[in-house]
Amino acid sequence: MRGRTAGTAWALAGGAAALTLLTATGAHAEGRGDIRVVKTVVNTGHNVTVGTSKKVTFPIALTIKDNSGVKGVTRISTFNTTYGYGFFDWTGTSCVKKSPTTSVCTATMTVAPAWIRDSDDMDSNKLAGVWQVNATVKANDGDYWISDRVAEYKVKRASQLTTDASPEPVAKGAKLTVTGKLSRANWEDLKYHGFTGQDVKLQFKADGAAHYRTVRTVRTGDAGKLSTKVTATSAGSWRWYFPGTTTTARVVSAGDAVKLK
Repeated sequence: MRGRTAGTAWALAGGAAALTLLTATGAHAEGRGDIRVVKTVVNTGHNVTVGTSKKVTFPIALTIKDNSGVKGVTRISTFNTTYGYGFFDWTGTSCVKKSPTTSVCTATMTVAPAWIRDSDDMDSNKLAGVWQVNATVKANDGDYWISDRVAEYKVKRASQLTTDASPEPVAKGAKLTVTGKLSRANWEDLKYHGFTGQDVKLQFKADGAAHYRTVRTVRTGDAGKLSTKVTATSAGSWRWYFPGTTTTARVVSAGDAVKLK
């Protein structure tokens, strides 16, 4: 069901319901003693991309220091910085001791797209964008530290892109029409919908060439559709490339090979 208050996330994990309180106050830290999170790496430094069906799991690695040694992570949460909502479930943490004073504790976060709609009381797609990590850590001597925003990263809606070039084969010097469609995941209905008004690059790789080159940039129209005409000068493969946005993942279509008559 919907209607959760701000600062909470509802997730179903292991067949049971798990409620995680997510606080979205301003960046600050408080606690006792000298324990600190000195480094945080989310998803090995990459964006987190969520589609419409596949369960997504990623790590948050915290490097923690204290003169008595690190006991572990007692709480970790992550959520959109603007809206204060999050939908990832914390499923566990493992710590590796690097020295008498330093450990790297890695928390595992996960979500199934079917959970997302029930995690908030607004359009869930607004949660794509910049997220933050909050963490509470504890030392062997009882020191603890509660830190807001130990890291920021991006959670993006997955995207899809198609390419079709015709006619095939084409006469040298004749016009070739290259079409396609850009769509992205909708976390409300768990379907992909056309993404309009986006600049997408048309790329070509001649037979025998090592890399694609950009030929032109085309903006998506209604329902995310793409269409442009080019002159066929050599045989090769055509594809579309979308660099992504703050909220939508980059995507490259499969190449469509076209031979000359």
